Amino acid sequence: MESGYSDVDDDYFGDSDDYGDDGDYMDDDGDDYGGQVVEETEAPAMEKTYVVLTEDDVRARQDEDIAKVCEVLSLSPGAAAVLLRLYRWRAVLLQEEWFLDERRIRDAAGLLPADGGGGAVPARVNRRRLTCAICFDVFAAGGMRSAGCSHYYCVACWRGYVRAAVGDGARCLSLRCPDPSCPAAVVRELVDAVADGEDRERYGWFALRSYVEESAGMRWCPGPGCSRAVEFVGGGGDGEESSEVFCSCGHGLCWRCGEEAHRPVSCKTVAKWVEKNSSESETATWLLAHTKHCPKCRLPIEKNLGCMHMTCRPPCLHEFCWICLKPWRGHAACSRYQPNGTVVALAGANADDERRRQAKASLDRYLYHYERWDANLKSLRVALRDMESLERSELEAMASAAGVPATEMGFVTEAYEQVGEGRRVLGWAHAYGYYLDPDRDFTKRQLFEYLQEDANASLERLHGCAERERRELFAAGADDKAAVDFDKYRAYREKLAGLTRVTRQYFGNLVKAFETDLAEVSSSS
Repeated sequence: MESGYSDVDDDYFGDSDDYGDDGDYMDDDGDDYGGQVVEETEAPAMEKTYVVLTEDDVRARQDEDIAKVCEVLSLSPGAAAVLLRLYRWRAVLLQEEWFLDERRIRDAAGLLPADGGGGAVPARVNRRRLTCAICFDVFAAGGMRSAGCSHYYCVACWRGYVRAAVGDGARCLSLRCPDPSCPAAVVRELVDAVADGEDRERYGWFALRSYVEESAGMRWCPGPGCSRAVEFVGGGGDGEESSEVFCSCGHGLCWRCGEEAHRPVSCKTVAKWVEKNSSESETATWLLAHTKHCPKCRLPIEKNLGCMHMTCRPPCLHEFCWICLKPWRGHAACSRYQPNGTVVALAGANADDERRRQAKASLDRYLYHYERWDANLKSLRVALRDMESLERSELEAMASAAGVPATEMGFVTEAYEQVGEGRRVLGWAHAYGYYLDPDRDFTKRQLFEYLQEDANASLERLHGCAERERRELFAAGADDKAAVDFDKYRAYREKLAGLTRVTRQYFGNLVKAFETDLAEVSSSS
């Protein structure tokens, strides 16, 4: 199959000083980018099924739920928090069951009623001289505390008890009276009264995290260094298809399986791929850790940008593909898996030779898909990093150099968002491709590679335009504070926006095909 893109790559990665003058770019009416015509369709707006919450948002919600339970059940905040954790922060269910059987709920939570019934005492102070049951020192009235029960201990022993519990992790939230026979719960008010500042802070941190970790519809974002939480409001994410959520930090998460966002690949395929990577990780890591060399001058090359178009350092300046190391001019078919050497059984080969041949072929195919999966996800992280830098300061500087409002630079952000989505889809598509048998799924694999090639070519053009051409266009203005030529800026804006639309269309087709398991063809054909 012909993908129809191999002859247009140089139009987009060639002389970037000539925006729109060489005839390869048409206006919005044609949407013709380098010879590929894609009918633009307006994608239906997807209803957002989740909200992103900061730590302050989470704390405010937690305090609000605790306050409501305190008011309805006439309990202290600490006692209300114990009950809410028992019911996984489902306040309505807690209140319903409390009024049906208060005694059972109290016993399960370890909340002892106050003298005369009703309420619950978060902590008691001794009214007479008593001996601490841990250190056996004698203390006057007011020098000891209990968890609402009859077992009193001095403040120093309570402090050590809480410190040990906090050091043990989140289980400190389920702390009970030090007396082994007593089920009384140690609530927040008692911890705040006896613990030092560091232990109080850590206990509060565990208490805050429990609101997300123990709630069925919330999760903390697993992105590096991120402290936000995500609340899924679309029914819990337990449907047949994976439900993806994206934090403000850019990290994507599949709500159903907990792995990174992996659309359009199923959770089942991702699970198999992750398990495969864990068993083959040492081999793959060793092979990918070595620096690649320029195929022309053999100097070592380090990939420091996101797109796969590499240019060797002067004086070589050889341009090649990072993945397959072939020259970039006329580059094509990098997304097709082509086994090295013979793939048929040799006449007279014994069983051991055949097993070795099959094992090598299987490893080669795995490494082919693993390297492309890994490279695309690394490029995704680079794109997210670049987008963060753009939003932090670069967009304003670019707008100033072009003499336009900063709000007009949204086309750059949209391009990077599409680059990130494309890298994510292409990466996980290789996990899908690995499980297509070269023989049994031959026709499916042909369609897979055809769709992959078109989408990959479109993405490389977009990524190169967003990354390389943007830096070249605004480099002069950044060095000497001179304004960027407005005509060049306008041509660049139209080109990048157009490439974004075309790439979005390509990836829409790719995702749709993979989500239906390439239903257009039969595996047996």
